[in-house]
Amino acid sequence: MKKLIPAFVAATCLAGISSATAEQLRLMTGPQGGIWVPLGGQLKDIWEKTIPGLSVQALPGAGVANAKGIETGKAEIGFGNTITTADAVKGNKPFEKPYASLCNIGTLYPQYFQVIVMANSGINAIKDIKGKALTTQPKGNTGEMITQNMLTVAGLSYSDVKVSFVSYTDSATQMKDNQAQMFTLGTGIPAASVMDIAAGSDVKLIDMADMIAGMKKINPGYTLLDVPAGTYPKQDKTVKVIGYATHLAVSCKLPEDMVYKMTKAIMDNKPALVATSKALSDLSPAMMATDVGVPFHPGAAKYFKEAGIAVK
Repeated sequence: MKKLIPAFVAATCLAGISSATAEQLRLMTGPQGGIWVPLGGQLKDIWEKTIPGLSVQALPGAGVANAKGIETGKAEIGFGNTITTADAVKGNKPFEKPYASLCNIGTLYPQYFQVIVMANSGINAIKDIKGKALTTQPKGNTGEMITQNMLTVAGLSYSDVKVSFVSYTDSATQMKDNQAQMFTLGTGIPAASVMDIAAGSDVKLIDMADMIAGMKKINPGYTLLDVPAGTYPKQDKTVKVIGYATHLAVSCKLPEDMVYKMTKAIMDNKPALVATSKALSDLSPAMMATDVGVPFHPGAAKYFKEAGIAVK
């Protein structure tokens, strides 16, 4: 009997820990001024309303940082970029080892890596930024990592430019104050921070079609996406930019039933998400189930199976 009591207490404690984890989740979003922050707030509301007893804490984050946060137990859920989360699972740079705790819930929408300059800047290609000021996201953000890759393909590095690592909002301010001549960011379209700049000055989006081969050599997950004419004021033609996708990553340790409910709630509440960002207008179970090189959580896989989609 004495041997049974400690085992019972230990089991009770573990059950209590599991219950607490299930009821309080931390969601890492993105930097100030990006789409991930309002989308994170909307997901928090959706999940708390549809899953009784669940409380979600939305936290700031970034693509690379969110993957690290989930792996190290600082968060249970996080927005991610397909190119960087796949690198985390494989242990490719900038990650120091393969991450075993990262699972996929589903792809949400395409992401556009955009290079913005003032229309009258005389900058027509990436190489033209040499010796000038560039502003991008903080280190640990996927947009910042892509910026490094972009400079490499153009034969440049951070040592060839004056670079600042700040939020979208601060980057917009630097552009408006002429403290930076180029703004790089990875987000949806139209980006609120770019629209902020365009409200007072004419801006130009740099076409990156000639860079895709070099970018693919660095990461085969890069693609070319079209930013349609009219996306930004006075943009009179379609511009090709580097593309990838936003998805939701989750700790593989979360209970299957909870992740199933979370996945289902996303599609069941699509109109609320689209109201927050039109980038999710084409969201569907098939899109969510896209194989991005990150294993699906069993709970998400269960939802897709019910929708007639087999995933692994």
